[in-house]
Amino acid sequence: MTEGRVLADSALARIAAAVRRHAPAVAERDEPYFEAAVALVLRPARSGDVELLMIERATREGDPWSGQIALPGGRYDAGDESLEATAVRETREETALDLRREGDVIGALDEIRPRSQLLPPVIVRPYVATIAAHASVAPSEEVASHFWVPLDTLFAPEASRETEILVGGFRMWRDAIHYQGHVIWGMTERILRDFEEVIR
Repeated sequence: MTEGRVLADSALARIAAAVRRHAPAVAERDEPYFEAAVALVLRPARSGDVELLMIERATREGDPWSGQIALPGGRYDAGDESLEATAVRETREETALDLRREGDVIGALDEIRPRSQLLPPVIVRPYVATIAAHASVAPSEEVASHFWVPLDTLFAPEASRETEILVGGFRMWRDAIHYQGHVIWGMTERILRDFEEVIR
C-alpha cells in the first residue's frame, strides 16, 4: 500500500465519520411530487486526495437536465425497496459501478426540492458512497461522458463564481463550480455545497 493510498483512506474515513454524524433534513411532501436519489461516489486518489465521480448527461428530448453535469442517479421505481436502493440501482445502470459489491453506502445528505416552475416537482435524496480505487466506469447511453474531480479542487474558492447559464431558452445567472471546462450548477451545485458543509 502506497503512502498516497494511506492518506486517502484517512481522508475517506474522516468524510465517512462526518456523513454518519449528520442527521439529514427531509423535504416537505406536499403534492404534487415524485422522489429520486443520487449518489456522490468517492474513491481514494494516488495524490492522497479523495475524488468524486461526475457525469455529463446525454442530450435527450424532454429531459430538463439534458446535457448537464450531474451525479449518477434517477427516479424512484416501485421495485426499489428504498431511496438508497434507487441510488444504487441508478448508479449501476448509468456507470456500471456496483456500490454494494465494490463499495459502501455511507449515509444520506439533506433532501432538496426545487420550487422552480421550470423543473418537475422532484424531491432528491443524495447518498454518499465509496468505491474501490480500481473500479472502472462503463457509461450507459444515458451518459455522454464522465470524469473524476478531486474534492480539494472542487471546493477551492477559485473554482466557484457566478455564471451566466442558458437553458430552455432562458438566460440566468447562477452560482456554479468550474472544473476543466465543465460547469456544475443548479441542483447538483446545491447538493455539493451541502456536502461541503457536512465534511468541513
